[in-house]
Amino acid sequence: MLIQKLRGQGAALPTRPPLRAIALAWLGGALAIATVALAGQQWALSLILGSFGASCVLVFGFPDVPFSQPRNVVVGHFLSSLIGLVFLQWAGPHWWAMALAVGTAIAVMMWTRTVHPPAGSNPVIIFFAQPTWDFLWFPTLTGAVVLVLVALLYNNLTRPGRYPQYW
Repeated sequence: MLIQKLRGQGAALPTRPPLRAIALAWLGGALAIATVALAGQQWALSLILGSFGASCVLVFGFPDVPFSQPRNVVVGHFLSSLIGLVFLQWAGPHWWAMALAVGTAIAVMMWTRTVHPPAGSNPVIIFFAQPTWDFLWFPTLTGAVVLVLVALLYNNLTRPGRYPQYW
């Protein structure tokens, strides 16, 4: 039974996006990360978070899905980093605490309707880096807000649809 499930349903691959959409997603992601990195350099702050690259995949490649909406990006990153920091401080840098932090981040994002899959890696990043509480503001919140601001401008200038779908 399990082996048959592992074979999948045999569905066809999704259609490839048009070349224009691929090029615009590439440019949007590059511009967003460049903006976040440059702003951080100008302000002498770290604003780059590893999970922001994955956020760009969603925000610029698939801007209409719920995971890509500004509320999900900003609040999802914030909550996941907060949870990672709380578990790190409460339990210490143990494998089981990191696992509980990730699971809790998933549950809290689902409960608050702010699921942003890249943010699920924030507790792991926090457990490896072991940052101070400032990490919640720089890079997490400030970087996510800058990324969303770029997405708001870029997606509305380059696409016929509206971004965001909701706040």
